[in-house]
Parts: sequence; structure tokens; C-alpha cells
Amino acid sequence: MTDLRAIIFDCDGVLFESHRANLAYYNRIFSEFDYSLVSDPLSVEAHICHTASSPVVLAELMRESDVDAALSFAQGIDYREFIPLMTESPGLKSALGRLSAKFPLAVATNRGNSMQEVLRHFDLAQFFEVVVTSRDVEKPKPAPDMLLLAARRLGRSPGDCLFIGDSELDRIAATEGSMPFVAFGEALRVGRRVNTHTELAKMLLDGGR
Repeated sequence: MTDLRAIIFDCDGVLFESHRANLAYYNRIFSEFDYSLVSDPLSVEAHICHTASSPVVLAELMRESDVDAALSFAQGIDYREFIPLMTESPGLKSALGRLSAKFPLAVATNRGNSMQEVLRHFDLAQFFEVVVTSRDVEKPKPAPDMLLLAARRLGRSPGDCLFIGDSELDRIAATEGSMPFVAFGEALRVGRRVNTHTELAKMLLDGGR
């Protein structure tokens, strides 16, 4: 990747393991509106909760008549109470330290207002020059809008950036945005893939050695 000039990361499933936190957050909403809770972490419903933006999650899993009220209720939830349920991906800080010394880094996530607080909680904000969330664009992933915005704010063209994601939504967004993509973890077995941040840093800085 000799032309690489910037790296953009997805959040959930890449920077953090956050399934427990996300399910607890959405189950708070579902409970308020007398919906069944999502208990199976491997279910389709859990996958939607983990990858999509809140408006999409609620539109997919609730009755249309309840969505607006649920979104209003969600705005009153303080996500900070769920952050302790998240865990930082192994080797993340070390890899970010190495990568940020050579490349500008960004986050592009379907999260909304919680992203900056999550970065502060885990003391990671200093590594990222740009943070783009679903609140910054009209269409969240799988649309490419937030990747294109992140690249623009970094002062780079999409083809000069690399997006690291763990879901099909991430892959589609990168493809639609003409941005190189590396899959993170076991969930998405397509193209180039890494399992850890240590492996990612080695691939990008040491030529995979």
C-alpha cells in the first residue's frame, strides 16, 4: 500500500468489543416500549443493533408508529452508563501510537453522540484527527457519505485512504466510496483481512514482516 496517506477506522467491532453495551442500550429502549428484549448475541436483531445507526435499528425492529417516540426517548439516555460494558481491542493503543506517527487517523462510525465520550473514556481521542458519526451525514453506512466526509476533512482523496471495518455495511461503504478496505476480525472473510491491531500495524508499517 505504497500510496496510503490516511487510515479510517470503524468503531464497534474494530476499536472496541461493544456487543454487550449496544444490546443493553437498545434493550433499555425496547423495555420502555414493551418490546421483547434482544437476548441472543448471535441473532439477526443483535447484528442490526451492533452495526446500524439508531434510526435504522429502531425502524427495523420496532413498529413504525413507535419509532419517533423511541428516538426521542433514546436522546434522553446517557450512553456513558453503558461504556463500562465495552472493552478495548487488544493491542489497540500500541498500534494507534505507531500508526498515528506516520498517518493521520480518523473514525467513521454509525454511532451518534456517544463517540467522542467513548474516545475520552478510553483515552484514545489524541490519536484521531477526525471523527465522523451518523449525525454528520444524511445517509449512514452502507452509504459512503461518512467515509467521503472523513477523507475530505483529512485533506485526502478517498483512494489515498484505507478503511478498516468488520461488517458488510463497512465493506459496501468502502466499495461505493472507491476507498481501499481491510476487514477486521472473523466476521467478514473477504479480500484483505487482519485479526488484530498488532497485525494491522505490522502489515502497514513493516510490510507484513
